[in-house]
Formats: sequence, C-alpha cells, structure tokens
Amino acid sequence: MINMIDKMGAMNTMATLDFLLPPELEATEPPEARGLARDEVRLLVSHYTDNRVEHTRFRAIGDYLSEGDLLVINTSGTLNAALNAIRADGTKLELHLSTHLPADMWIVEVRIQKGKSTMPFLYMHPGETLRLPGDAEVTLHAPYQRTDGSISRLWLATLRLPYELMTYLEQYGFPIRYNYVKEGWPNSYYQTVYVTEMGSAEMPSAGRAFTPDLITRLVARGIHIAPLLLHTGVASLESHEPPYEEFYRVSSETARMVNAAHSAGKRVVAVGTTVVRALETVTDSDGVTHPGEGWTRLVITPERGIYAANAMLTGFHEPQATHLAMLEALASRSHLTLAYREALRERYLWHEFGDLHLLLP
Repeated sequence: MINMIDKMGAMNTMATLDFLLPPELEATEPPEARGLARDEVRLLVSHYTDNRVEHTRFRAIGDYLSEGDLLVINTSGTLNAALNAIRADGTKLELHLSTHLPADMWIVEVRIQKGKSTMPFLYMHPGETLRLPGDAEVTLHAPYQRTDGSISRLWLATLRLPYELMTYLEQYGFPIRYNYVKEGWPNSYYQTVYVTEMGSAEMPSAGRAFTPDLITRLVARGIHIAPLLLHTGVASLESHEPPYEEFYRVSSETARMVNAAHSAGKRVVAVGTTVVRALETVTDSDGVTHPGEGWTRLVITPERGIYAANAMLTGFHEPQATHLAMLEALASRSHLTLAYREALRERYLWHEFGDLHLLLP
C-alpha cells in the first residue's frame, strides 16, 4: 500500500473522479467490531481554498470548527428494509424496500444471492408477485422510469402486509448490506444517535460517528446543530445511477439558522450528501434557504453549484460515484484528487462503516 500512489498514477478525469480502490480499504464491519468507539474513526480534514490536508480522529472534529458554525444533520432512521422473498418458481430472492411513495406505492429492488452477497435480479416481469415472510406479498407493477427517460433496475410495487409496516419490518426485515460487509449486523449499528423518524432504506452514514457526549461538547463550544429530514433510498453501487425522488422536510427554524449562519459569516457544514440534497432543494440562487417539504429529484453537479452549505462532512465515495460530482460542486476536481490520494496513501477506510472526510473552506 505504500506504493499506492505510484500504482494508481494520475487519477483519470472522467464524468466523476476515477481511481483504484483496493479491496482492503473497504470497511467490512462497524468500527465497534474493530475495537473502536463510534467517534474514534479517522477523519481527514481538507481545506479546499488552500489544499491543506490534516489527519485526526473524528472525536477531535470540534478543533476544526468555530463558535457560531452550524452543523446540519439528517435525523432519518434506517429501516430493516431487506426482506427474504420467493418467486412463483421457487427462486429465493431478496427484496429491498427503497422509497415509500404516495398512494401506498413503493420503489423496490429485487436481488438474488451470489455467494455471501447479493446482486440485482434483472429477470422480473410486470405483474409478478413475490411471497414474503409472514404471509405477506409484493406485486411488481412496472419498471421505475428515471428522470432521463431510461429504465432502472428498480420497480414500482405494492405491498400486502398482515399488519403495520414498522411492526412487520421489525419482525421479518433486516438491514440492507452489500458485498463488502461480510456478515449481518443488528439494526442498531445502522442508526445515528439523533434519529427522530424512521424511513431510510440505507443509513445516512456521515453522521454515524457522532456520540451524545461529542454532541454535548460541540454545543458547549458554541457550535450550533440544526436538523432536517431526508429519507434515503437504496444506493446505486452497481451502476452509479442518478438519484430518484426522495422525501425531505426542512423546518422554518432550520432554514432560519442556515440563513443566520451565512449572514454572520459562519460555516454551514452539511453532515452528509443527503443534507446537501435537501438544503439545495429549498435554497434559491441568491443563497437564501426556505422551509419546505415534499419530494426531490435534485441532482447536484459542479455546473449547478452549491448555495446552502460551504462545508461538508461525508464518507469516502466509490470511484466514479455520482456523489463525487456533488463534492466537486463544493471543492475543485484538483482538490478532491489531492484529498483522495491522501486517503488512499494513509489507508483510510471506505463505505458506511469507514472513516470520514471533512471538507472546509
């Protein structure tokens, strides 16, 4: 790994940042299983105005924030959104619940076991019904159409459950996991400490490292915290598909705090890409944030720019992932190249159980 920079060479300039991610840098288990507290994961701090890069532990994040800075967090909780399913021909599948739409429709994904992980199962047909545990069913109605008109691996579907959704998922569901996580972990490992409302298919993981004690210490130092809500759907790890609609809610108080921080010349730190997406949905081109609630399909690119936040806390994203375009809307391609080279060289860990990256002006 010492020679990783030499092996990877210059990162390619493609639609989004491209690089080689060695498998050993994928976090395969929660930090607690590695003998660490939540806030002991590593933190790479990169300053995009002058390209400084610093290395620390997450519990020291307060050393890089100032009185009056605002952290904006996503308080959505992670569902047991995966369910075992059986096709009419007996094929054993896995159903991932992504997004609960109006009229009690769902966006879902069907996957099939491959070794110890799963992969998308692309042979379903409209009208098919899958059996679920506990005498439940899901019926697939039509492939989900994305904003660019193309058809994704996701489906519009309806569920028939024997009782209320949360109770059913608590009994029969389990957290969604991908092939880099080698074993199942209880739902509690997929929650932030500040959850207020369940609804995400996958964890808004940028905030996972916060602990009640750390939040208390930050508030005591005069750092403000404002909540919003965005329920995340399934990730698009296989094909890096663009986002689809997700439910968000930004309160009038959170909008006020964001605007006040900007007026005072303080930093607005978005804790995760989900926070950026929600804030940008309700922020106009003059940089004024408004309260709002609804569904967002917003795609944030360098060409569009970011108006609400001038700093971000996020995990490390896969090569060519669409989230890297969002980071590039905040920092330059050259800065991200520098930061990711440092992360690779210093052996930071990727994905939801990995280390974190704080992007500051």
